[in-house]
Amino acid sequence: MTTEDLSGMGPLVARLGRAGQRLRHADRARPWVLDSAVVAGVFLLFCLPDLLHAVGVIGGDGDGDGPRRFRLAFTRLPVAGMLALQAGLVLPLLWRRRAPAVAFGVVTAVFVVQWSLGAALRADVALFVALYSLALHGRLRQLPWACAVAAGALSLVAARVSGVVSVWDALFFLLSTATAALALGMVIRVRRAQLAGLRDRATRLEIERDQRDRLAVASERARVAREMHDIVGHNLSVIITLADAGAYAAGAAPERGKEALHLIGDTGRQALGELRRVLGVLREADDSTAGPELSPQPGVTDIDALCEAVRAAGLDVVYRTAGDIDALDSGVQLTVYRIAQEALTNTLKHAGSGARANLAVVVEDTRLTVTVQDSGPPAPDGRPRTVNEEGHGLVGMRERAALYGGHVSASPAGAGWTVRADLDLTPQDGAR
Repeated sequence: MTTEDLSGMGPLVARLGRAGQRLRHADRARPWVLDSAVVAGVFLLFCLPDLLHAVGVIGGDGDGDGPRRFRLAFTRLPVAGMLALQAGLVLPLLWRRRAPAVAFGVVTAVFVVQWSLGAALRADVALFVALYSLALHGRLRQLPWACAVAAGALSLVAARVSGVVSVWDALFFLLSTATAALALGMVIRVRRAQLAGLRDRATRLEIERDQRDRLAVASERARVAREMHDIVGHNLSVIITLADAGAYAAGAAPERGKEALHLIGDTGRQALGELRRVLGVLREADDSTAGPELSPQPGVTDIDALCEAVRAAGLDVVYRTAGDIDALDSGVQLTVYRIAQEALTNTLKHAGSGARANLAVVVEDTRLTVTVQDSGPPAPDGRPRTVNEEGHGLVGMRERAALYGGHVSASPAGAGWTVRADLDLTPQDGAR
């Protein structure tokens, strides 16, 4: 839980949460400070009163039968012996987190020795602290034998005090205290494990979110790259062909050269408009500026204009359709348009002006076929045309067709080539 999460829970809770975080950070940096503080606290609260009583600073056991019975039941230790036993009980707590099993074993051994001598010390609370630490920091498979050892040690205490209180009453009190220490350690351990699991899950979710963002960015970049290739590649091919034709006709037929220049201008403006549309959607919205002028994505109805532009560049195109193409959704229409555009661009680039191309868009039930077949160069030189399999054009067509469970094939057909794209119009999850 971060500081921002705590700030919404009230100022007091937020301050306590920040203080707890600072303490945890300090403990991770200097763990010996907290261990030393625990030892010092146990000494001040439980060891020091016994020492002051032993040296007479706190005098008298009181009057009456009860105190006298306790005084007779336990052995009075000299100060040196008391200090030794207290040190054996308290000092191992310094290792209660780093080596909880060792600390518990040493404390239990000193505890048994002390009660074998018949002495009672307030520092015996160290046994419960060690048991709590073992449950919190130790290995779980060590708990059964630790519980058995603790039960045996506490049974010795109950036997020693049997002359003062009932054995069963003593066992009930001692075992209840040990169970409380054990349960507290286990509850905190489980809680910490849950918090660690939540933190790990939050970290994994952040990683997955970042991965999804990167995949989305990569997908968008690929989409924009396809659009840019289709727009720039097609229009530049038309412009280059028109420029070559205009240069050729400049001397022989100036009017044809002037017409070619007009067509170059129209094609350039069309390309510029499409580029602005594609690049405009990439900009972040800004309230202070007007948004880009957007236009619909091209569809099947725009193929006629596409064919006219290609015819103006010198390629004779025969275009026909079959089936209910107007019922196609916008995503399929864009795919059909881009495939036809790329195929005609390749024909114009490789076969050149003067060639002939047949474009057919056929819809049959749930299948759609786009076929572009060209006649090849007007005067073939005998060398077969090749397709660059690594080029962006064919790859882009295949990627677009794959969105609708289709495929694209390109193969020679006589002197020319045939490009065929088959699309599946069956509704699919993720189709757009």
